Amino acid sequence: MSKSRYEQKPKNRIQASSLTLKDRLAALKNLPEFLKLVWQTNKWMTLGSSLLRLLRSAIPLAILYVGKLIIDQVVFLSNHSAEVHNYLWELIALEFGLAIFSDALNRAIILIDSLLGDLFSNHTSIKIMAHAATLDLDQFEDSVFYDKMERARQQTIGRTILLSQVMSQIQDMITIGFLAAGLAVFNPWLILLLFVAVIPSFLGESYFNDRTYALTRGQTPERRELDYFRYLGASDETAKEVKTFNLSGFIIDRFRTLSNKFYLDNRKLVIRRASWGTFFSMLGSLGYYSAYVVIIIRTIQGKVTIGELTFLAGSFRQMRSLLEGVLTRFTSVSQGAIYLSDFFEFFEIKPKIKLSAKPLSFPKPIQTGFTFEDVGFKYLHSERWANRHLSFTLKPGEKLALVGENGAGKTTLVKLLARLYDPTEGRILLDGIDLKEYDLTELRENTGVIFQDYLRYQMTLAQNIAAGNISEKDNRNLIETSAEQSLADVLANRLPEHYDQMLGKRFTNGVELSGGEWQKVALARAYMKDTQLLILDEPTAALDARAEYEVFQRFAELTHGKSAVLISHRFSTVRMADRILVLDKGEIIELGSHEELLQKGGRYAELFDLQAMGYR
Repeated sequence: MSKSRYEQKPKNRIQASSLTLKDRLAALKNLPEFLKLVWQTNKWMTLGSSLLRLLRSAIPLAILYVGKLIIDQVVFLSNHSAEVHNYLWELIALEFGLAIFSDALNRAIILIDSLLGDLFSNHTSIKIMAHAATLDLDQFEDSVFYDKMERARQQTIGRTILLSQVMSQIQDMITIGFLAAGLAVFNPWLILLLFVAVIPSFLGESYFNDRTYALTRGQTPERRELDYFRYLGASDETAKEVKTFNLSGFIIDRFRTLSNKFYLDNRKLVIRRASWGTFFSMLGSLGYYSAYVVIIIRTIQGKVTIGELTFLAGSFRQMRSLLEGVLTRFTSVSQGAIYLSDFFEFFEIKPKIKLSAKPLSFPKPIQTGFTFEDVGFKYLHSERWANRHLSFTLKPGEKLALVGENGAGKTTLVKLLARLYDPTEGRILLDGIDLKEYDLTELRENTGVIFQDYLRYQMTLAQNIAAGNISEKDNRNLIETSAEQSLADVLANRLPEHYDQMLGKRFTNGVELSGGEWQKVALARAYMKDTQLLILDEPTAALDARAEYEVFQRFAELTHGKSAVLISHRFSTVRMADRILVLDKGEIIELGSHEELLQKGGRYAELFDLQAMGYR
């Protein structure tokens, strides 16, 4: 089987198992695009944070230098038995002011970063949702795609931290530049010793961050499984079956197995990291105190003043701390930049359903109908045809029923008709023109679809119905009319808050509905649009016989003059259609009216007789 477009790794993709310094530097190319996203989120906050950090980066050197002047002044006054001059108090006041100013700047930076981080998370989450909305249905049905989307989602939160890290990295590097300039004036060789002292720690952190990235990326599919079992074990939607089938033990055991595996893998890595980190830290401390001893000796020899001693020791200590932070953070920043590849890679995924450069308007009304010409469709990663050799016409105003066993390809066929999929082979025509030539938005607006696995939105009844045409969410008359047509109005009348009643148990004061009640709500969505084509996939499966009869009496009236496709296992419903299309293993084996197919004595007649026997 050929690899899908998701399995093919982009040329710029960095392999988790073989990260090098070159790879990390290459990953930094993602940062300009990242910072562009940050700027787009809120340019004033981004600019404000940058300016405040630039200002604060100069303060450590200023405080150290003022401290040097204070100590030298104190030593001078002490040696000369002189009175304390205003100059000393002015220096102390200046250092105090710098400390207060530094703290205020730091708090302002933290505040802006926090607010900007929240906005960035929201901004990128919206971008992911907006891009996901452009992708095809079969892409969502691919596990490789889901892994990519899950990693992209994780970046919306994790990249808030990266934002702060990148800004702090720039600030600390500027601070190091100021401190290095100060050290260079007194003892330039200390800077070289400083770099030699921190390199081992940097290399150690880099190595273990590589291992962490490889481990985290490799665990993505299993972590999705872990989250799924966490959901199964504690959800109002699963509680009924979990209790009925006593599944809690199985779910807990599987969760425990996966979580313990992650724990053991992570524990092994963090223990090694802590051990080597301690060793490398000792090397760094050895370098620092070697320099400290040299400075003290030079002070004793009278080559350096006490004030210069404190300045040099303080500058060296702060530079060491900042440099270690910068180098350590470099591994984190480059790590985050590598993860950004996951984020940007998601946006490189393009839909396979291509829009026409000059789309045609949807015909109003439809003249000759929808025609399938030898249509076939395969799902991603599948060798089996879901549908094959489909050739038929859905005429304007015709009611067509699809019949077949589970897995016969009924739902796939209607998804092709609604252009949720494009055919793998063959073509679908609308009034003699390829369906691909029509405006996709108009096609969806003129097609009403209710699938058997419809969503039960944890929203109000009105919002649940309005989901069928969300642009009319404030049109209460249309919502109530749609409810009447699907018999959901009876439900609305007995709910405490009527159409404003919250449905589901997830939120406060929510009311759970029965399967049949939910189905009436879902059916109401189909009537929210004045469509030319209505598709109902098992629309009455949860309704009792009386409700089903009433629904289809109204359905026949409301779809008069419109095309409709109906999927149902109930032949009392199917026989109301103008024609019935029988599928087997994705192919058409029979097509005709109820009477014609019974007279033919084929598969339809066999299935009809089997179901009729159950009522005798």
